[in-house]
Amino acid sequence: MRGRITEGGIYHVLSRGVDKRRIFLCKGDYLRFIHDLFEFNDENSALNIGRYFTQYSYSQLIDVRRQSIGRNDRRATREPRKCLVEVLAFCLMPNHYHFLLRAKSDTSIAEFMKKINGGYAKYFNLKYERTGTLFSSRYKSVPVTNESHFIHLPYYIHMNPLDLITPEWRKRELTDYRQALRFLENYRWSSYLDYIGKKNFPSVTQRDFLSEFFGGPKEYRKSTRQWLKGMNWENIRDLTLEDGDSN
Repeated sequence: MRGRITEGGIYHVLSRGVDKRRIFLCKGDYLRFIHDLFEFNDENSALNIGRYFTQYSYSQLIDVRRQSIGRNDRRATREPRKCLVEVLAFCLMPNHYHFLLRAKSDTSIAEFMKKINGGYAKYFNLKYERTGTLFSSRYKSVPVTNESHFIHLPYYIHMNPLDLITPEWRKRELTDYRQALRFLENYRWSSYLDYIGKKNFPSVTQRDFLSEFFGGPKEYRKSTRQWLKGMNWENIRDLTLEDGDSN
């Protein structure tokens, strides 16, 4: 499923590992992807390390990158960023990820997704000495076309990590809300912490629009519990992009 992308539109985007395989195997993989999420959201070319892939092992490549910083690395004299998209929200799961993106042109999301999936796949295949496709076919996207969808989708994206400890939340059978919220506030691999005022990866997302809409960090944290209790799956079923087991 891929909706037609138009400038200014907001889209829920999902990409999954091929055959639902894990795409993040350790903390370093999550950190690398979040680095890419920032680095590749730029109309300018990202640091080109592709030429190193056939010359160095993974550990040697990391050393090369470290040594290049401060010398001739583009980041030392990089041009001002021109974001391809606005990353309104994100969540990384072991075998897939969710984005809420606002397009800055008709082609910007496609360009962004090509850069981030391609760049991360090269990193992953090099590190784990594998070949072949990492992500399953094309990414999925669906436009957010009304206010009801817009209200529910950020919560849904940020609640995905609950699948790891209490998947019954999707059936409205969650009983320990305190435990669920505590888990979310210790799960680093999403934009949720930044939205509730806990600095995590603040440079990755453009949060002003959503934060103002939801009343700021304190209100968003408070309303998360309320949303979990009163969630109506029918409000977002056509926007979730899930196709079976999400774990």
